[in-house]
Parts: sequence; structure tokens; C-alpha cells
Amino acid sequence: MAIPFAELNKINPSSIIELFELELTVGTHITTGNPLGLPTVYRFHAGANLNNFGEIVYRQNSYQRVVVKAEGFEKKSSGVIPRPTITFSNLGGIIQNQQTQQVITMSDFLIGVNQVTPNNDLIDAKFTRKMPLASSLDDENFTTGSNPYNTGVDTSNGLDDRLKDEIYTIDRKAIENRQVVQFELSGANDLENKLIPQRVVTRDIFPAVGRFV
Repeated sequence: MAIPFAELNKINPSSIIELFELELTVGTHITTGNPLGLPTVYRFHAGANLNNFGEIVYRQNSYQRVVVKAEGFEKKSSGVIPRPTITFSNLGGIIQNQQTQQVITMSDFLIGVNQVTPNNDLIDAKFTRKMPLASSLDDENFTTGSNPYNTGVDTSNGLDDRLKDEIYTIDRKAIENRQVVQFELSGANDLENKLIPQRVVTRDIFPAVGRFV
């Protein structure tokens, strides 16, 4: 991954595309051994850029169009760690089986997860926000068969140029009703019951550590 500084410094840079990946853990969210052959990574987008209401192909991976709203990723100078939310429409669905194109609602999706680990609700699933530029998308996204934002460059398989990936884990299910299912995310340095540093400093290991009086 390389940050496309040259493209971003142009007077009219191409749009930043927002893509999402949800990665499940076999044994926690999917039955051990994955006997049904379910996908462990779900790729999707909200169609917020390029007015794209179909699939987006990036680096030969297909991101399906899902009715979803992602917000709260802004970083503040006050030092408050962002806790974004991802809200799925519970009226539409997400493709669970790529071969059959079976679409299920998020509530049905959670039922399957909770059959593996009761009351899990996708907790600790990995959530990645990827932000490539339109100039980095694969050629097949365009009716002309060529990326018009990056002429003279081979973009048949897309480019790895994008902003730094933002990686989170699902911390909790905040809302579930007939209309929406919302999850709250947390960053790697914002997890409960984690010690920093993770190794406790003691005098047995580090004799130079002072005593508390």
C-alpha cells in the first residue's frame, strides 16, 4: 500500500472511494472447520462515491452494494479516540453465499453467528475501512474498459495506492430492530481489559524498578 501523495496534491484529485471489509473468525463466528464453506470476509460499499449502485472491483476483489451508513471516523485534536458506528439496513441484505447469490438480512446473519457462539453478535469481528482513489480502481469498473482517471497507467488489476487502512473490531451491537442493525467499533488501542504495556513490569524481572512507598 502506498499513499498517493502526487494524486492528492493535484488541483482536481480523483474522488476517495470508501470500501469496507468485515472479517469473521472460524470457531467464533463460523462453525469450526467451516463445513458449509461460508466466506470469512465480506466486502461491501455504501455507494456514496461515483454514484455507483452496483459492485465495485478493487484489486480484483468485488465489493457489493449494501445499504449501510458508516460514521464517526473523524479524528479530533482533543485526543479522544474515535468509536465509529456502522449501521446496516435490516430491510435489505448482504450476500452470504457467492455461488447462489443468497441474500439475507443482518438479523438473520446474526442468528447464524449466535448459533456458533451464543450472544456473540459479531463481537471481535475485524472491520477494515479502505480508501482508494478512483484513479486506483480496476478497469472493469468503467464502461469504456479503462480507468479514465489514470490514463497511461496499467490499471487492469487496479493500483495499491490508497490512504492508510483503518482497522477496528466490533465492540458491541448498539441497536437491532426491524429497520436497522447498528454496531459500535473500537480501535486496537481502545479495547477493554487490555494492559499497556501488556507485560507487567515487576522487580523480579526488572530489578531496577523502584518501590512504591
